[in-house]
Amino acid sequence: MKLSHVFRVFVVLALFVVQVVQAEQITPVQSEVAADNALLLNELISARSTSDKKNLINLIANSNFPQRAKVLSALQDGDLYYTKADEQLVYAFSHPDGYQITSVIDGEKLGVIGSRKVRKISINNELRTVLRGVLAELSLRSDDVAVRLSAAKDLIRSPSPEFLHAIERAKAVEINEKVLASLNIATAMINLNSEEQVLRLDAIESFRGTLDSDAMSILAAMQLKDSEGNYLEQDDLVRESAAAVLSEMRGEAEMYKLVENVFFGLSLGSVLLLTAVGLAITFGVMGVINMAHGEMMMLGAYTTYVIQLLMPNYIDYSIVVAIPAAFLVSGLVGIIIERGVIRHLYGRPLETLLATFGVSLILQQAVRSIFSPLNKSVSAPSWLSGSWEINGALSLTYNRLYIIIFSLVVLLMLVFLLKKTFVGLQMRAVTQNRAMANSMGIRTGWVDALTFGLGSGVAGIAGVALSQLTNVGPNLGQSYIIDSFMVVVFGGVGNLFGTFFAAMSLGVANKFLEPFAGAVLAKIFVLVFIILFIQWRPRGLFALKGRSVED
Repeated sequence: MKLSHVFRVFVVLALFVVQVVQAEQITPVQSEVAADNALLLNELISARSTSDKKNLINLIANSNFPQRAKVLSALQDGDLYYTKADEQLVYAFSHPDGYQITSVIDGEKLGVIGSRKVRKISINNELRTVLRGVLAELSLRSDDVAVRLSAAKDLIRSPSPEFLHAIERAKAVEINEKVLASLNIATAMINLNSEEQVLRLDAIESFRGTLDSDAMSILAAMQLKDSEGNYLEQDDLVRESAAAVLSEMRGEAEMYKLVENVFFGLSLGSVLLLTAVGLAITFGVMGVINMAHGEMMMLGAYTTYVIQLLMPNYIDYSIVVAIPAAFLVSGLVGIIIERGVIRHLYGRPLETLLATFGVSLILQQAVRSIFSPLNKSVSAPSWLSGSWEINGALSLTYNRLYIIIFSLVVLLMLVFLLKKTFVGLQMRAVTQNRAMANSMGIRTGWVDALTFGLGSGVAGIAGVALSQLTNVGPNLGQSYIIDSFMVVVFGGVGNLFGTFFAAMSLGVANKFLEPFAGAVLAKIFVLVFIILFIQWRPRGLFALKGRSVED
């Protein structure tokens, strides 16, 4: 045992010695590299000629200095200075008392210094051109795909021949398809301004199959005429080739625009589905027109807002907490409304409508008193931000995509609840024939309360989704209550499948009508259609069947 202990101690000491030796070997090398970088950067102070500065810019760009891109950007922007006293290279930004300076070498903040105590590292237009190319190449060599893609798109928007060699070098090593496609477009944009017809025609052909908006704009500009009716593009072959490729690109863009409209329509339909599905359950089981249904959505949205206030450092997770919280808050308020108001008004639909309308006004005023009448902004989690860019003509925003998925999940859960659980069986029994369900021992009053709470809870979940698309305000629910009733009536009262079909159909119809008629007229057209439709099918597309329901 003693020998083993000695052996272990020996091993530990050996490892320690090795680490010390390695540290002693590395540290001088690192120090030497850092010193070389400092000397290289400080040469910018003494360099006077354009050629010397040009050589230094290229040497800095190819050095291993971690902040080389920042230094060159500061030089390009006119923020690179040196102190006259000790000739120290600094970043300098305007300050009421002179300049706020920071050391370039070690990043140390050096405070404020008078404007006469520093001098700018001057550059000319030739150097600015060199810097643009060098910075572009540095961005194209980045390990981050997003940085490389952004740099490639910047080159598309500002094509210049000095970038051509950098682009070609980047294309030789690029493995990401999106970045490579953008680099190819950038190359074509540069060659399009060439004096050689062959290069211009090849550039135009390379646009075929792409849907870049900048490329389409340039091709369209080739078809323009001057005040005398002459084409600005004098080469007939180039102009005709551009027109043919542009026509093909516009045809593909229109197809993708159609797909985008369908997507937006489905996202709107998903919002309508979330807002209407709770109402479909309530209206189907109880036959109550709940004018406070929109306020249940509003409560869900404000619950999301409050959860974010309680979790300011966990915005990405707050929405996950907000979903069950909104369901519980809106559901409990719904049960209170049913037990306190609606249960005393069964069989009197007009009075129920007026009572729930009064409840909606009370809830709106309560929210105004607690949170103020001003709209509140709810921050979107990082995983809901941005968009999925499929091509230049089609991109799908993540928040709408997730709402579509979320609405389908909620619908499936409700279908499971109604079809596979004992509570759902009782709800369906009351929906189809209340009197018979009561005679069989089902407590219809308890089912009504539970149903109203369920419908209100789902409306609260809809409020969570709406908070990611718009600001939260006291009048949030009023914008969707009419649309919700239209969905319920069109799909069939109490039928979840009908509600789903109706919500998606009306959402897509609205989005296709809006470009021609406007948002208001589109809603009017949809309303007129539903009025005419229910004259033909009063019970909606998918009417529930039961002993008390006649076809």
